Amino acid sequence: MIKLQDVSYVRLGTADLEGSTRFATEFLGLEIAERSKDGIYFKSDEREHTLFYFEGDPRDHVAAFEVGSREDLESAARELEALGHAVHGGTAAEAEARKVKDFIAFNDPSGNRIELVWRPAYSGQRYHGLRDAGITGFSHIGLCSTDPARDEMFWTRVCNARVSDRIGEAPLLRIDEVHHTIALFPSPTKGIQHINHQVESGDDVMRSFNFLNDRQVRMVFGPGRHPTSSARFLYFEGPDGMVFEYSSGVKSIADELLYREHQYPFDPKGFCKWGAKPNIPEFQK
Repeated sequence: MIKLQDVSYVRLGTADLEGSTRFATEFLGLEIAERSKDGIYFKSDEREHTLFYFEGDPRDHVAAFEVGSREDLESAARELEALGHAVHGGTAAEAEARKVKDFIAFNDPSGNRIELVWRPAYSGQRYHGLRDAGITGFSHIGLCSTDPARDEMFWTRVCNARVSDRIGEAPLLRIDEVHHTIALFPSPTKGIQHINHQVESGDDVMRSFNFLNDRQVRMVFGPGRHPTSSARFLYFEGPDGMVFEYSSGVKSIADELLYREHQYPFDPKGFCKWGAKPNIPEFQK
Protein backbone atom coordinates (compact mmCIF):
# COMPACT_ATOMS: atom_id res chain seq x y z
CA MET A 1 0.00 0.00 0.00
CA ILE A 2 1.23 3.50 -0.88
CA LYS A 3 1.40 5.51 2.35
CA LEU A 4 0.55 9.14 1.65
CA GLN A 5 1.51 11.53 4.45
CA ASP A 6 0.20 14.90 3.27
CA VAL A 7 -0.76 16.92 0.23
CA SER A 8 2.36 18.83 -0.78
CA TYR A 9 1.77 21.24 -3.68
CA VAL A 10 -0.10 21.86 -6.91
CA ARG A 11 1.32 22.94 -10.27
CA LEU A 12 -0.97 24.88 -12.59
CA GLY A 13 -0.52 26.00 -16.17
CA THR A 14 -1.85 29.45 -16.95
CA ALA A 15 -2.34 31.56 -20.04
CA ASP A 16 -1.54 34.73 -18.08
CA LEU A 17 1.31 34.27 -15.62
CA GLU A 18 1.40 37.85 -14.37
CA GLY A 19 -2.37 38.00 -14.01
CA SER A 20 -2.36 34.72 -12.07
CA THR A 21 0.45 36.04 -9.89
CA ARG A 22 -1.53 39.17 -9.08
CA PHE A 23 -4.55 37.08 -8.16
CA ALA A 24 -2.49 34.71 -5.98
CA THR A 25 -0.91 37.55 -4.01
CA GLU A 26 -3.40 40.43 -3.94
CA PHE A 27 -6.63 38.41 -3.82
CA LEU A 28 -5.89 34.88 -2.59
CA GLY A 29 -3.32 36.12 -0.08
CA LEU A 30 -0.27 33.98 -0.89
CA GLU A 31 3.37 35.04 -0.76
CA ILE A 32 5.81 34.88 -3.67
CA ALA A 33 8.58 32.57 -2.54
CA GLU A 34 10.65 32.68 -5.72
CA ARG A 35 10.52 33.64 -9.38
CA SER A 36 12.29 31.30 -11.80
CA LYS A 37 12.64 31.08 -15.56
CA ASP A 38 9.98 28.36 -15.52
CA GLY A 39 7.35 29.98 -13.32
CA ILE A 40 6.54 31.42 -9.91
CA TYR A 41 6.46 29.67 -6.52
CA PHE A 42 3.98 30.68 -3.82
CA LYS A 43 3.98 30.00 -0.07
CA SER A 44 0.96 29.55 2.16
CA ASP A 45 2.58 27.96 5.21
CA GLU A 46 5.98 26.80 6.48
CA ARG A 47 6.71 24.80 3.33
CA GLU A 48 8.98 26.24 0.64
CA HIS A 49 6.00 26.35 -1.71
CA THR A 50 2.51 24.94 -2.08
CA LEU A 51 1.52 26.42 -5.47
CA PHE A 52 3.52 26.80 -8.67
CA TYR A 53 2.15 28.72 -11.66
CA PHE A 54 3.83 28.29 -15.05
CA GLU A 55 3.04 29.56 -18.52
CA GLY A 56 1.25 26.76 -20.30
CA ASP A 57 -2.04 25.03 -20.98
CA PRO A 58 -4.55 26.00 -18.22
CA ARG A 59 -5.74 22.39 -18.30
CA ASP A 60 -2.26 21.20 -17.24
CA HIS A 61 -2.64 20.37 -13.52
CA VAL A 62 -0.41 18.39 -11.16
CA ALA A 63 -1.23 17.38 -7.58
CA ALA A 64 1.64 16.23 -5.35
CA PHE A 65 1.59 14.13 -2.19
CA GLU A 66 4.39 13.45 0.29
CA VAL A 67 5.65 9.98 1.22
CA GLY A 68 7.88 9.20 4.17
CA SER A 69 11.04 7.68 2.73
CA ARG A 70 12.95 6.81 -0.42
CA GLU A 71 11.98 3.18 0.19
CA ASP A 72 8.31 4.20 0.20
CA LEU A 73 8.84 6.05 -3.09
CA GLU A 74 10.56 3.07 -4.71
CA SER A 75 7.90 0.69 -3.39
CA ALA A 76 5.16 2.94 -4.76
CA ALA A 77 6.80 2.95 -8.21
CA ARG A 78 6.94 -0.85 -8.26
CA GLU A 79 3.34 -1.20 -7.13
CA LEU A 80 2.03 1.31 -9.66
CA GLU A 81 3.92 -0.31 -12.51
CA ALA A 82 2.60 -3.73 -11.51
CA LEU A 83 -0.92 -2.29 -11.76
CA GLY A 84 -0.25 -0.96 -15.25
CA HIS A 85 0.42 2.71 -14.47
CA ALA A 86 3.28 4.22 -16.45
CA VAL A 87 5.65 5.74 -13.88
CA HIS A 88 8.07 8.57 -14.59
CA GLY A 89 11.07 8.75 -12.30
CA GLY A 90 11.96 12.38 -11.72
CA THR A 91 15.38 13.59 -12.86
CA ALA A 92 17.63 15.57 -10.55
CA ALA A 93 16.79 18.77 -12.42
CA GLU A 94 13.05 18.07 -12.20
CA ALA A 95 13.32 17.34 -8.49
CA GLU A 96 15.22 20.57 -7.93
CA ALA A 97 12.53 22.48 -9.82
CA ARG A 98 9.92 20.98 -7.49
CA LYS A 99 12.05 21.66 -4.40
CA VAL A 100 12.02 18.01 -3.36
CA LYS A 101 14.73 15.40 -2.87
CA ASP A 102 13.13 12.92 -5.27
CA PHE A 103 9.76 12.15 -6.86
CA ILE A 104 7.82 9.95 -9.25
CA ALA A 105 4.88 10.91 -11.48
CA PHE A 106 1.96 8.92 -12.88
CA ASN A 107 -1.68 9.30 -13.90
CA ASP A 108 -4.49 8.15 -11.63
CA PRO A 109 -7.34 6.14 -13.22
CA SER A 110 -9.12 9.35 -14.34
CA GLY A 111 -5.94 10.67 -15.95
CA ASN A 112 -5.08 13.21 -13.24
CA ARG A 113 -1.34 13.83 -13.08
CA ILE A 114 -0.09 12.86 -9.63
CA GLU A 115 3.39 13.26 -8.16
CA LEU A 116 4.65 11.42 -5.10
CA VAL A 117 7.47 13.36 -3.48
CA TRP A 118 10.10 12.60 -0.87
CA ARG A 119 11.56 15.28 1.40
CA PRO A 120 9.81 18.43 0.14
CA ALA A 121 11.69 21.56 1.20
CA TYR A 122 10.60 23.56 4.22
CA SER A 123 11.49 27.20 4.63
CA GLY A 124 13.21 28.83 7.58
CA GLN A 125 11.05 31.88 6.97
CA ARG A 126 7.50 32.31 8.19
CA TYR A 127 4.75 32.70 5.59
CA HIS A 128 3.58 36.28 5.26
CA GLY A 129 0.90 36.96 2.66
CA LEU A 130 0.59 40.22 0.78
CA ARG A 131 -2.86 40.61 2.33
CA ASP A 132 -4.02 39.17 5.64
CA ALA A 133 -6.48 36.48 4.56
CA GLY A 134 -5.94 34.54 7.79
CA ILE A 135 -4.45 31.57 5.90
CA THR A 136 -2.93 28.89 8.14
CA GLY A 137 -1.97 26.49 5.36
CA PHE A 138 -2.68 24.54 2.17
CA SER A 139 -5.03 21.77 3.24
CA HIS A 140 -6.76 19.73 0.55
CA ILE A 141 -7.70 19.36 -3.10
CA GLY A 142 -10.75 18.28 -5.01
CA LEU A 143 -10.04 16.05 -8.01
CA CYS A 144 -12.26 15.51 -11.02
CA SER A 145 -13.22 11.88 -11.40
CA THR A 146 -14.71 10.23 -14.47
CA ASP A 147 -15.69 7.26 -12.26
CA PRO A 148 -15.76 8.03 -8.50
CA ALA A 149 -16.33 4.41 -7.44
CA ARG A 150 -13.33 3.21 -9.45
CA ASP A 151 -11.14 6.08 -8.25
CA GLU A 152 -12.19 5.55 -4.64
CA MET A 153 -10.88 1.99 -4.91
CA PHE A 154 -7.55 3.31 -6.19
CA TRP A 155 -7.10 5.85 -3.40
CA THR A 156 -8.27 3.50 -0.64
CA ARG A 157 -6.83 0.15 -1.78
CA VAL A 158 -3.68 1.12 -3.64
CA CYS A 159 -3.10 4.11 -1.34
CA ASN A 160 -3.88 4.53 2.35
CA ALA A 161 -6.81 6.97 2.08
CA ARG A 162 -10.00 6.22 4.03
CA VAL A 163 -13.52 7.41 3.33
CA SER A 164 -14.76 9.94 5.89
CA ASP A 165 -18.12 10.71 4.28
CA ARG A 166 -19.85 10.61 0.91
CA ILE A 167 -21.97 13.20 -0.88
CA GLY A 168 -23.89 11.06 -3.31
CA GLU A 169 -21.16 9.01 -5.00
CA ALA A 170 -18.46 11.62 -4.23
CA PRO A 171 -16.13 10.35 -1.48
CA LEU A 172 -14.25 12.64 0.92
CA LEU A 173 -10.97 10.91 1.76
CA ARG A 174 -8.60 11.36 4.70
CA ILE A 175 -4.96 10.30 5.00
CA ASP A 176 -4.50 11.52 8.59
CA GLU A 177 -6.83 12.90 11.29
CA VAL A 178 -8.10 15.77 9.12
CA HIS A 179 -11.57 14.98 7.78
CA HIS A 180 -10.41 15.00 4.17
CA THR A 181 -7.31 15.73 2.13
CA ILE A 182 -8.71 14.46 -1.19
CA ALA A 183 -12.26 14.81 -2.51
CA LEU A 184 -13.40 13.08 -5.71
CA PHE A 185 -16.18 14.75 -7.69
CA PRO A 186 -17.95 13.34 -10.77
CA SER A 187 -16.79 15.04 -13.95
CA PRO A 188 -16.51 14.23 -17.66
CA THR A 189 -12.92 15.52 -17.64
CA LYS A 190 -9.77 15.18 -15.55
CA GLY A 191 -8.11 17.93 -13.55
CA ILE A 192 -7.93 19.59 -10.16
CA GLN A 193 -11.48 20.60 -9.28
CA HIS A 194 -10.70 22.96 -6.38
CA ILE A 195 -7.85 24.03 -4.10
CA ASN A 196 -8.42 24.59 -0.40
CA HIS A 197 -6.60 26.80 2.09
CA GLN A 198 -7.50 26.73 5.75
CA VAL A 199 -8.01 30.06 7.50
CA GLU A 200 -7.92 30.76 11.20
CA SER A 201 -11.59 31.52 11.86
CA GLY A 202 -15.05 31.97 10.46
CA ASP A 203 -14.45 35.70 10.73
CA ASP A 204 -11.63 35.30 8.18
CA VAL A 205 -14.05 33.56 5.82
CA MET A 206 -16.48 36.47 6.06
CA ARG A 207 -13.76 39.11 5.76
CA SER A 208 -12.55 37.46 2.56
CA PHE A 209 -16.10 37.21 1.25
CA ASN A 210 -16.52 40.98 1.59
CA PHE A 211 -13.01 41.75 0.32
CA LEU A 212 -13.34 39.57 -2.78
CA ASN A 213 -16.94 40.50 -3.49
CA ASP A 214 -16.05 44.20 -3.41
CA ARG A 215 -13.40 43.49 -6.06
CA GLN A 216 -15.86 41.60 -8.24
CA VAL A 217 -14.23 38.18 -7.82
CA ARG A 218 -16.81 35.62 -8.90
CA MET A 219 -18.33 33.80 -5.92
CA VAL A 220 -19.43 30.26 -6.73
CA PHE A 221 -20.52 28.85 -3.34
CA GLY A 222 -21.09 30.24 0.10
CA PRO A 223 -20.44 31.53 2.62
CA GLY A 224 -21.77 28.34 4.15
CA ARG A 225 -21.03 25.39 6.40
CA HIS A 226 -20.39 21.83 5.27
CA PRO A 227 -22.47 19.18 7.06
CA THR A 228 -19.70 16.65 6.36
CA SER A 229 -16.56 18.28 7.80
CA SER A 230 -18.37 20.99 9.84
CA ALA A 231 -16.11 23.61 8.20
CA ARG A 232 -17.31 27.11 7.41
CA PHE A 233 -16.42 27.80 3.78
CA LEU A 234 -16.26 30.12 0.80
CA TYR A 235 -15.59 29.07 -2.81
CA PHE A 236 -14.59 31.57 -5.49
CA GLU A 237 -13.21 31.49 -9.01
CA GLY A 238 -9.60 32.31 -9.83
CA PRO A 239 -7.63 32.48 -13.08
CA ASP A 240 -8.46 30.03 -15.87
CA GLY A 241 -11.63 28.96 -14.09
CA MET A 242 -9.85 27.30 -11.15
CA VAL A 243 -11.98 27.21 -8.01
CA PHE A 244 -10.36 28.16 -4.70
CA GLU A 245 -11.79 27.58 -1.25
CA TYR A 246 -11.21 29.06 2.19
CA SER A 247 -12.49 27.01 5.12
CA SER A 248 -12.19 27.03 8.88
CA GLY A 249 -13.08 24.59 11.65
CA VAL A 250 -12.66 21.34 9.74
CA LYS A 251 -13.43 18.23 11.76
CA SER A 252 -10.67 15.90 13.01
CA ILE A 253 -11.17 12.15 13.25
CA ALA A 254 -8.98 10.97 16.09
CA ASP A 255 -10.49 7.55 16.78
CA GLU A 256 -10.60 5.31 13.70
CA LEU A 257 -12.46 2.57 15.59
CA LEU A 258 -15.35 4.76 16.73
CA TYR A 259 -15.83 6.84 13.58
CA ARG A 260 -18.17 5.66 10.85
CA GLU A 261 -18.72 7.31 7.49
CA HIS A 262 -21.97 9.09 6.66
CA GLN A 263 -23.96 9.31 3.44
CA TYR A 264 -25.20 12.76 2.37
CA PRO A 265 -27.43 13.58 -0.62
CA PHE A 266 -25.87 14.99 -3.77
CA ASP A 267 -27.89 18.19 -3.63
CA PRO A 268 -27.43 21.59 -1.95
CA LYS A 269 -28.31 20.35 1.55
CA GLY A 270 -25.61 17.67 1.24
CA PHE A 271 -23.05 20.39 0.60
CA CYS A 272 -24.24 23.17 2.92
CA LYS A 273 -26.27 23.09 6.14
CA TRP A 274 -26.91 26.86 5.96
CA GLY A 275 -28.76 26.64 2.66
CA ALA A 276 -26.16 28.07 0.25
CA LYS A 277 -26.44 26.65 -3.26
CA PRO A 278 -23.32 25.85 -5.31
CA ASN A 279 -22.72 27.34 -8.74
CA ILE A 280 -20.04 24.74 -9.43
CA PRO A 281 -20.70 22.11 -12.16
CA GLU A 282 -19.12 19.24 -10.21
CA PHE A 283 -21.36 20.00 -7.18
CA GLN A 284 -24.55 19.84 -9.24
CA LYS A 285 -26.55 16.93 -10.64
